[in-house]
Amino acid sequence: MSPVRPTVQVVGRRLDSEHYRLRDFLTRTAQPYEWYEAGSAEAEGLLDRIGSAGAALPILVDGETTITEATVEKVALAWGALQPPKRAHYDFVVIGAGPAGLAAAVYAASDGLSTMVCDSDVPGGQASYTAMIENFFGFPDGIGGAELARLAGRQAERFGAELVLLRGVRGSRLKGHDEPVELILDDGSEVSASVVLAAPGMEWRRLDLAGIDELIGHGVYYGAGRSEAAQCAGQSVVVVGAGNSAGQAVLNFANATARVTMLVRGERLETTMSAYLIERIKRHPLIDVHLETQLTELHAESGSIHAVTFADGGGRAETQAVDGVFLCIGGIPHTEWCSREHVLVDAAGYILTGQDLVAGGKAPECWPLERDPFPLETSRVGLFAAGDVRHGSTKRVAAAVGEGSMVAGLIFDRLAELGVTL
Repeated sequence: MSPVRPTVQVVGRRLDSEHYRLRDFLTRTAQPYEWYEAGSAEAEGLLDRIGSAGAALPILVDGETTITEATVEKVALAWGALQPPKRAHYDFVVIGAGPAGLAAAVYAASDGLSTMVCDSDVPGGQASYTAMIENFFGFPDGIGGAELARLAGRQAERFGAELVLLRGVRGSRLKGHDEPVELILDDGSEVSASVVLAAPGMEWRRLDLAGIDELIGHGVYYGAGRSEAAQCAGQSVVVVGAGNSAGQAVLNFANATARVTMLVRGERLETTMSAYLIERIKRHPLIDVHLETQLTELHAESGSIHAVTFADGGGRAETQAVDGVFLCIGGIPHTEWCSREHVLVDAAGYILTGQDLVAGGKAPECWPLERDPFPLETSRVGLFAAGDVRHGSTKRVAAAVGEGSMVAGLIFDRLAELGVTL
């Protein structure tokens, strides 16, 4: 994971989906940057100075280096962040570089285990979208989700863990319980591990609304990264959702002088949001909360979002011009890479672990050992789960860190069963 570089400059179009992806990548890796909107006098002046007028956008300027038609992958490669696994086999592999996975990697690597963390995205999981985490133990002034992930990633690497980013797990081979778990990465490469932690987190739940797919990245976004607040200063935005992530997003936009309409399906915010956020939202003059209200229609103009229609429980509808729509409506667990034959999940797709697998004092039929599953161990021996993907998890950063740390301590019990000595 590359250290933060000096501030880079980016020329692009705010409402182009690929340009947004690059901006989001920079924000969620805590990389400082200056954004120049294509066509502005500032952008044209920068392009003239570096001799790139007319070059394909987006353009990223990093000191003396200019990357034209920049993508996340091209930038990551140039910065040395696209490294393949160094080994074929590890003591411990973590799927997912969110808080749970990074915490497990820090403790496992610091205890001398060969450790790899892989993720299809950048470190941080959904926490990296959070502008400020204010209720995380030890940070009285709060810490940005992206910054927390960056620091945790660097700490894991300092102890010898490998971070394989922008390369997740697309499949697995779960053979006999006394054999390593084999994982197939997105690029087709394969690694095996004596112990695996599944902490891939969630992906944003998709909203079933006509025309939404065409507008994603064109004024409609899943999540609300810090990058968008400054872009929306003085504009009108809609945030859909009622969890802490939505609450932080609403305040982030409003504090950047955006006028915010918050759409909440439930009857009250107290059901899903922390009290300190609710109080701030109620006091903010630029935030308008609509309870028992759903987004019903998106209106586009020239390929970008122009207005929305939302309706309350009584059927009263309202259409409002907007500059951006941000969907923070929770997520669904990442479990498509594992076999349901070996890894049991609940009705919503969350992975069952520990005593949740034991019914009537008996482990499931697929469990091959006399002992019960360890805490946080799945129905496949040696494969653990932690964080948002696990059934019964608290969906808090501190809880995810605790679960990841707990798994790091259980690794040695599993290695002892396999007869592995370190």
